[in-house]
Amino acid sequence: MDTALEENIMGALENVIDPELGIDIVNLGLVYGADMDDNGNTTVTMTLTAMGCPLAGHIEQDVKRVVADLPEVNEITVNIVWNPPWTKDRMSRYAKIALGIPD
Repeated sequence: MDTALEENIMGALENVIDPELGIDIVNLGLVYGADMDDNGNTTVTMTLTAMGCPLAGHIEQDVKRVVADLPEVNEITVNIVWNPPWTKDRMSRYAKIALGIPD
């Protein structure tokens, strides 16, 4: 996948807001990567801030919705992983400032 397409996918994912924290999943550091095959089948690998997150289904549907808007995308799979575990160190400076977390 070329860099511009990956940037487009990550840009689309910035429109997915974690409902509990009010910050997008990219700046929270929840998105670990995106891959697309030659047929446009796209896999977004991500995690959640905590196992058993009650809003996991909501976030997954939002991910599929925003990525589906890209013309290059055919099918979308959201791969939720727990390794490596998420920590606040994965958050962008923007997210840390917005949530009042010291850098």
